[in-house]
Amino acid sequence: MSEVVALTVAYDGAPFAGFARQDGPETVQGRLERALATILRTPVATVGAGRTDAGVHALGQVVSFDATGLEPQDAVLARSLNALAGPEIAVGAVRRALEGFSARHDAIAREYRYRIVTAGTPPVFLARVAWHTARELDADAMRAAAGVLVGEHDFRSFCVAESAEGKHTVRRIDAVELAMADDLGEPHLVVRVVGNAFLHSMVRVIVGSLVEVGRGARPSDWLAEALAARDRAVAGPTAPAHGLTLWKVEYPDEVWSSSPAAPAGD
Repeated sequence: MSEVVALTVAYDGAPFAGFARQDGPETVQGRLERALATILRTPVATVGAGRTDAGVHALGQVVSFDATGLEPQDAVLARSLNALAGPEIAVGAVRRALEGFSARHDAIAREYRYRIVTAGTPPVFLARVAWHTARELDADAMRAAAGVLVGEHDFRSFCVAESAEGKHTVRRIDAVELAMADDLGEPHLVVRVVGNAFLHSMVRVIVGSLVEVGRGARPSDWLAEALAARDRAVAGPTAPAHGLTLWKVEYPDEVWSSSPAAPAGD
């Protein structure tokens, strides 16, 4: 039986033209595949759990590829990939899945987190990973508005219009939660969105719409109208890419054939 190798990958999205390979621009998938080809001495095609846009980060992206039989031990493979693909990309773990596994199609939940700094003073340490709105937001109003998004709905209003043409746009959202956090002394609002799958820029449009409510430009019940309209022009602006992080991806336990292996030490 042929196994599938699954990598848990973190990356700083700033220097990349998104996750998906392209002809010309540097992408996360392109750099990983070049590193794998160097290690395994053969071309390798990978599948990512999420096709993050240019500038979007990841902490728990999952990338899979069919085992070739040429791989070193999982921990050694992770260390080698970090040496070749870093420093903007880091493989945190390698594990094996059963034949036929796909990082994209077998995922049962994806979690994204979006950071917003509302203080008047611009962030220093979070500048690359948070949207600085420079004004306070009404988080309670944003929570009230977010409730309508939970469940299975047609999210055509909350994605890039061109990407939705002729496409099925119904998705399931399991949670939209807002909470304050503090990293390196810089307080910020975190919007946590969990769902089975997402449309192009869907989380960023949700966040941009919530911020419209938080700053008082729209009432809390406006998101229900935007959702029902199935028209991108009705929803709010798209939040900047750099505030978004693909936090983690979940799979059924039965897809795995091994436990995660962290990078080996020297």
